Amino acid sequence: MSQQPVLLPYADPAFVADPFPLYRQLREDGPVRRAVLAGGIEAWVVTRYEDGLSALSHPQLSSDARDASDPRLLERLPATDRGSMLHTMLRANPPDHTRLRRLVSQAFTAHHVAGLEPRIQEIADRLLDEIVPAGRADLVESFALPLPVTVISELLGVAVTDRHDFQRWADDLILQGTELPDRARLDGAWQQMSAYLAGLLEAKRAHPGDDLLSALIVARDEERRLDEDELISMAFLLLVAGYITTVNLIGSGIAALLAHPGQLRILRDDPALLPGAIEEFLRYDGPVNPGIARFAREDVTIAGVDIPRGATVLVASAIADRDPEHFPDPDRLDITRRDNAHLAFGHGIHYCLGAPLARLEGRIAIATALRRLPRLALAVPPGELRWRPGGLRGPERLPVTFTAAASDR
Repeated sequence: MSQQPVLLPYADPAFVADPFPLYRQLREDGPVRRAVLAGGIEAWVVTRYEDGLSALSHPQLSSDARDASDPRLLERLPATDRGSMLHTMLRANPPDHTRLRRLVSQAFTAHHVAGLEPRIQEIADRLLDEIVPAGRADLVESFALPLPVTVISELLGVAVTDRHDFQRWADDLILQGTELPDRARLDGAWQQMSAYLAGLLEAKRAHPGDDLLSALIVARDEERRLDEDELISMAFLLLVAGYITTVNLIGSGIAALLAHPGQLRILRDDPALLPGAIEEFLRYDGPVNPGIARFAREDVTIAGVDIPRGATVLVASAIADRDPEHFPDPDRLDITRRDNAHLAFGHGIHYCLGAPLARLEGRIAIATALRRLPRLALAVPPGELRWRPGGLRGPERLPVTFTAAASDR
């Protein structure tokens, strides 16, 4: 392609707050557009829905950053134990990906997740019990964050009291912002995280429980379906990926409703619309933004554009999910939208394993907040909300005011 790469201006607060006008221009420029992403990484951005759907299943587009020609991609991983970070399901290709995913897939089926509903509801109500008397709160810190952290901690058998430690390490490892990470901080966070996980797994070897990590230890020690690096990396992925995107789904969904009072009224009048509303929040302003990275193992052609081996290909779900060829009036939030097959959870073999759990947590969290906080309102103008700058999108804080329902609980 002849165009110069477009710089995504993460240093511009206006872009971080609302990247969609630039995304629209990228899509209108063509189906595949070169761009400079966070950290100066250049990528071929797939902007349209049908092309994105196809690219996510392309056999020559790898999830493994070792297939990329840009060495800076590996520099975003800790140097001290880069191999472990590359052994996760998120980065593995078949057949390793197939083997690893099979080990944990049963815990995230729709049937198994549905059994968690009473406990998730209990957690949501307890968290609101703590903030209702104050009449104001940061709903990210007090609600959207601790709910999925508590759920995934209990599912894995991790002490919820440890959450502040592993959240801090996860922030350093995953939420690195838009520049290349501080090497000492990155390596230090992984050393602390891996030491914590090694100690946790050793404790579970001595005293196994009815939890997912104990089951994975059996797969490692008795069935030999995991090696030790894979066990550590699996524990890391499940712990961190099990809450980060769900925090953003809950926070962004509530923020979207409060910024669109007409949609909020529709949902309050008909709570049965909430499952569809969750899909619309994911499409309209999903937690992965701008999209999902892949790496060309061979020269490939997407939408008639030749892409060289080793190139980073960004399947831009946040752009494709507003493709007017697939979604009528795509820039409008419409919780009654039908046929809402968005790409927020990906597609193909890497489709998000935790999607059923994220949907359930999002539905319970938002339904409970709307039911128990009928006068919920932003404490600041929508334009003053601060958003995460790249990769994983959601409000950093969500300051709100409210009064409790007359018959609270």
